[in-house]
Amino acid sequence: MTAAESTYAFEPHERPLMPGSPATPQHPMPRRVGYFAIGVLISLSSGFANAALAGNLPQIQGALGLTSPEAAWLSAAYSIGNVCTSFILVKFRQQFGLQRLTRIFLPGFVALCGAQLFVHTYGLELALRTAAGAVASGFTPLGFFYIMQAMPAKARLAGMIMGVGLGQVALPLTRVISPSLLTGGEIQTLFELEFGLALLCLGAVALLRLPPSERAEVLEPLDFLTFALFAPGVALVCAVFAEARIVWWTTAWLGYALAGGLLLIGIAMVVEHNRANPLLNTRWLASRDMLRFAIIAATMRVLLSEQTFGSVGLLTLLGMGQDQLVTLYAIVTVATVAGLAASLLTLDPKDLIRPLLISLALIVLGALMDARATNLTRPATVYASQAIIAFAAIFFIGPTMMTGMLRALSKGPSHIVSYSMVFSMSQTVGGLAGASLLGTLQVVRERLHSNVLASSISLADPQVAARVQQLGGAYARVLGDPMLRQAQGAALLAQQVSREANILAYNDVFIVIAALAAAAFVWMGARWLVFRIRGEAPLAAELAALQALLSRRTG
Repeated sequence: MTAAESTYAFEPHERPLMPGSPATPQHPMPRRVGYFAIGVLISLSSGFANAALAGNLPQIQGALGLTSPEAAWLSAAYSIGNVCTSFILVKFRQQFGLQRLTRIFLPGFVALCGAQLFVHTYGLELALRTAAGAVASGFTPLGFFYIMQAMPAKARLAGMIMGVGLGQVALPLTRVISPSLLTGGEIQTLFELEFGLALLCLGAVALLRLPPSERAEVLEPLDFLTFALFAPGVALVCAVFAEARIVWWTTAWLGYALAGGLLLIGIAMVVEHNRANPLLNTRWLASRDMLRFAIIAATMRVLLSEQTFGSVGLLTLLGMGQDQLVTLYAIVTVATVAGLAASLLTLDPKDLIRPLLISLALIVLGALMDARATNLTRPATVYASQAIIAFAAIFFIGPTMMTGMLRALSKGPSHIVSYSMVFSMSQTVGGLAGASLLGTLQVVRERLHSNVLASSISLADPQVAARVQQLGGAYARVLGDPMLRQAQGAALLAQQVSREANILAYNDVFIVIAALAAAAFVWMGARWLVFRIRGEAPLAAELAALQALLSRRTG
């Protein structure tokens, strides 16, 4: 900030709602367009950092020569860096101002993206991914703050939702453009695009800065103790969910890591519970409303693993490569954008349960459609179901964020840190847990189906014998020994049985997802009907408290 900016006196209605957020003065239309364009660029770029890893992990694994557990650590590292720093950065913004953090995180993001162009070792890539997750946690709010500057006063919370939602659009969009970037089999082009986007963001922010933010002395020494306990605890829990499905749950170190993580988080909560000015308000977090909010947000993220784990895993099993999934992810991208637009247009603070019911109903429908998969399933088969799931995945974000934000703001700006922690953990840890738990279910059911199918196959059966002979006939020109041909035919039949068992296991996963979504729909639907019958608004008290807060600030 310049001296002139730091001494500018804003009108009461222009002042930020809380320290660390930029002021919201009236802007001329060209400047509002500029803010919106920069916000979209930053939001997509911050989402691309994670999407480039999640969408191209097999290629990165191959380029670096990594094992499956080592590759999983890369995903865990990004999630750990992101979730561990997201809530503490709220207080840093309040203490030092958004502009100062921007001058740290944005060049840091550029430096990390540039470093990836030269990193070719696993250790450095792991460190960079962790740092990239931490940087993205400061980069994401910058995107929605820019978008909020372009919005009228009544729609600024919608601007925040749009910024977060655009970050979700980046994942399917990355899968659309990645195959064309990786045509030569090199991942360098992918990193170059990421570096270019970071440079564009740096230049755009330098051209059009955000208005100044108010600051407050909010950091206390015990905040750093809480962070030192809470962050490694969360990191250990994330590591367990990222690795358990691969190294399996009975691996000894997973138990130690989970116990250590829960112990550290518990100690951090005890410290916070006994503070006068806690970083994390444990009493509020333990309230019925916030526990319900956390359960709903995490459950939705677990259910939405149907797309990121279920459909992708099924199509990969059936031999579909990235080039064959471009059209599918183009459709998913369009559906995601449509879901974001529909969420913003239909958002009603007085009825935030109905959008969740719609999302749950869509998940049930999409999962049941996918549960009919066979070995003839191809990307075109799941266009409709995956578009439905993609729409639901983004449609729920708006009302979920609005619910938590209203509850936090009605209690005062100090509760924003606690809300940020809950929402970040529910989405990040919920996503990791969803993929891990569904993956475990798929493995268990595959073994069951394999045993059932194998026990029903006997070479004494004429049809089985004919099938083995037919499969072995493919080797007739290279294998003259009939016994060797029969052995190869039996091996090919075993592969087909394993593939069928895996397909049946994925169908079971889809059915379980549909059943869980249906149960959540019944629970949420019952609450919604009760509120409708009583003529009550679930967040009436929070809306009234927020309105009173705004009235006091504007005089």
